[in-house]
Amino acid sequence: MEISEQDVLSFIQESENTYFAAITYNGIPVWKAGGDPGGAVDSSANLRFLPSGDLQLLTSSTSGSIVWRSNTSGLGITVAFLDDSGNFVLSNGVIPMWTTFDNPTDTILPGQNFTVNHVLRSGLYSFRLLRSGNITLQWNETVYYGSSPLDAPSNLTVKAPSLGMQPVGILQLFDPLFSRNPLIIARDNDYGEIHDATLRFVKLDSDGNLRIYSSSMSSGSGNKIVRWTAVSDQCQVFGYCGNMGICTYDEVEFAPVCRCPSQNFELIDPKDSRKGCKYKEDIQHCLEKTMLPLNNSVFLTYAPEYDSDFFTANMAACWSNCLSGPVCIASTSFADGTGVCYMKKSGFISGYQSPALTSTSYVKVCYPALPNPQLRLKEVDSKRDPLKIVVVALGVSLGMVILVCGLLLHYRSKPGYESLLSQSSPSEYASGVPVQFTYKQLLQATRGFKEKLGEGGFGTVYRGIISNNTVVAVKQLEGIGQGEKQFRMEVATISSTHHLNLVRLIGHCSEGRHRLLVYEFLKNGSLDSFLYGSDDELPEKKVLNWQIRYNIALGLAKGITYLHEECRDCILHGDIKPGNILLDENYNCRVSDFGLAKLLTLDKHRQRGLSNVRGTRGYLAPEWLASLPITAKADVYSYGMVLLEMVSGRRNFEVSPETDNKRFSLWAYEELFEKGNLVGIVDKRLLRSEVDMEQVTRAVQVSYWCIQEQPSDRPSMGRIVQVLEGIAQIHKPPPPMAKIEGSPCMSPERRTEDDTSILLARRM
Repeated sequence: MEISEQDVLSFIQESENTYFAAITYNGIPVWKAGGDPGGAVDSSANLRFLPSGDLQLLTSSTSGSIVWRSNTSGLGITVAFLDDSGNFVLSNGVIPMWTTFDNPTDTILPGQNFTVNHVLRSGLYSFRLLRSGNITLQWNETVYYGSSPLDAPSNLTVKAPSLGMQPVGILQLFDPLFSRNPLIIARDNDYGEIHDATLRFVKLDSDGNLRIYSSSMSSGSGNKIVRWTAVSDQCQVFGYCGNMGICTYDEVEFAPVCRCPSQNFELIDPKDSRKGCKYKEDIQHCLEKTMLPLNNSVFLTYAPEYDSDFFTANMAACWSNCLSGPVCIASTSFADGTGVCYMKKSGFISGYQSPALTSTSYVKVCYPALPNPQLRLKEVDSKRDPLKIVVVALGVSLGMVILVCGLLLHYRSKPGYESLLSQSSPSEYASGVPVQFTYKQLLQATRGFKEKLGEGGFGTVYRGIISNNTVVAVKQLEGIGQGEKQFRMEVATISSTHHLNLVRLIGHCSEGRHRLLVYEFLKNGSLDSFLYGSDDELPEKKVLNWQIRYNIALGLAKGITYLHEECRDCILHGDIKPGNILLDENYNCRVSDFGLAKLLTLDKHRQRGLSNVRGTRGYLAPEWLASLPITAKADVYSYGMVLLEMVSGRRNFEVSPETDNKRFSLWAYEELFEKGNLVGIVDKRLLRSEVDMEQVTRAVQVSYWCIQEQPSDRPSMGRIVQVLEGIAQIHKPPPPMAKIEGSPCMSPERRTEDDTSILLARRM
């Protein structure tokens, strides 16, 4: 018997002269004989179902070599059919002897049981379920670039795990040991709005990404819609742009595109940029080598490369060590506060470049280094007349200039012109340019700095009222070392930093020795007024419930993440504490005092002694007090201290007979957390209402990871957000430092296997 050109099992063309023998279901290929690329053939290939019961794919119809076979000869197979679920079956008429469900290639359909013995493949990419219950994406069977997004406990125990795709669009993990419902791996984003006429399936695509698709069963056209993606950022898929290829995004359509690191390289295949790049001049043969810097870029480093290529160094050492190293051809220096440098040895190099990345990478090339020109936007539609566009733009600009000049001349002739400019309503500050106030105006607005709102390491804050009865918070800064010009530049940077969880800067004053900042006023004040004290000291109405506290913790993490990882330059806060966490009328979190650390002459303060270190004792990272380099991980430490206080309602540095005269943070770990008594850590006032203990567990684990003594042991703020949102796991943290503040940090050798997992997960 011979099977070819049939609706169920037929040849499909994927590119020029490249065909696959495939099972199509609802017009969609769901299985390929031999997989991709092993089953690729040309148009002369033939698929046969032999009398022996063996299904074979041959290179040609006459004496062709075997490309793939089912190996089912002698099993009594007489029938081949496709059942209603999309499973292609070879049967002896009674019992299925071979099925595509048991031999998957790149797709999982509803009703299909995917076990640890199965693998999805697409080109060099593969997808597996591990015996531990985790799922993983691999490149070339070596590099693990994606891991399970399981929302499951870290001590998950499984016996015989398997994956199943439900018709409603949920990918679940099953195991005999589970006493309740299966664990959800991923779900179709239109879950809850499904109907019977929709097919959903999981597919490993040729770009290395795992996706959930939906397709209308009524049309049978083969059209499909992406409903979920395992790796949300396609450029994070290892090898997407081939060896030495750099993945970036088109500025108009925001689609991933591939290019070479510099003009020292050329595409291997000009028709397909995804095949990577090669040197124009081999670096082994050139007389002089140099390192080409690539700003806002990273060379992806995943396991197992992580273990051998990682070390801590500054940027200069990161590129110079690679330049002098005989096997290093590229390196990446992370500007996220960790000081991490990855050295890339000879082999496969996968790059990613984006304005959102703070890291800098270096590529070894023959001198001279020839950087690429800047990526340009797509050209204007050729049907438009460029001359007309220029004329219209100039006309509009000229009109705006005339209008503005006219208004200025009009108002200059009126009294109070300067006052009018200075006292604009905050609603007119949409441009983000900080309004400049005079010292006299702020003196009047605060009634002589009469009503104090708070006091901190950077200065004192007063309540004030400006135009239209707008209430503001005016901060008198202390210890400012910059001149007026530099102060204005730093203020402009702060005012241009916008985020939902950051306090908005309205204006400033720089007049003589006076340096003041004007902020929006937050009705509910600072977090510290809601956390500490007995029932008598803290009225019931001021006790924040658990959900509000958790939302504040998440908002705070997002605000700091923005400062560390999403701004053009990493902004260190330097004084994260409950007093600098403000709450609006709905108890949404706003971080204040960000960016102020750069206004201070920190080096001079350090030389004069620890008493002048800006920040608040109890929240300061140990590196502040040990005169070690300060990175973003110092803010992570402070965040961990604040988070634990939000859970417990107690100050971490509190010492009492109840805590065996130890700091509360250390005592709580040893006597409560280690013994599984998380309820004992929770603020007793919270237990009067419902508390989500799963969220409590996440928060406590995160807090203890944050207050590790060694900065490199602490997670990044971006990772913390993922854990608090429940989309990433975190392992049990080791004990926090037992020494008093001021002790030197431990050596970098103090790193456990779990710590490595945390750092590795952050890269992924």
